[in-house]
Amino acid sequence: MALETSVIQKKLIENFGLKVSDFFQQHDIFTFEVASDSIVEVMKFLRDDATLRFNFLTDLCGIHYPDYEKERQFAVVYHMHNWMDNVRIRIKCYLDGDKPEIDSVTGLFLSSNWQERETYDFYGIIFKGHPQLKRILNMDEMTSFPLRKEFPMEDSGRTDKDDRFFGRTSQNC
Repeated sequence: MALETSVIQKKLIENFGLKVSDFFQQHDIFTFEVASDSIVEVMKFLRDDATLRFNFLTDLCGIHYPDYEKERQFAVVYHMHNWMDNVRIRIKCYLDGDKPEIDSVTGLFLSSNWQERETYDFYGIIFKGHPQLKRILNMDEMTSFPLRKEFPMEDSGRTDKDDRFFGRTSQNC
């Protein structure tokens, strides 16, 4: 028998109560929100429960919502996969805009090491307890986070390109 979303939801609510919420199906992926201070215990439960068996962390990424209220301006999104039943879930944790931080899940999934570093590098989200949280793709000297919405899309000092070739003027080339 395939693992039903109702079983996942029931087990999570029984074990975590209000720490899990906003359950819905989106594009064939069961999605829900987890309180950011509970992410490690919820993911450990999802991985270790004999029925649920979400044994693979497929992806982890950040999102910046500058127009949301301060307590929800950042999010970390996790995708987990149960290989035995071929079921995928999406977990979303919202973070404070002034201090975006969440516990690292590297103790549960070694694959999260690089993904957490990349999310830190581009969004500035701090993963508490990460074994080596430092920039992975951008220069160490960089002081900004390029996927935050306040980061400028273009370097205003660039002289090596002509905006006309990118459709940014009304003049014909």
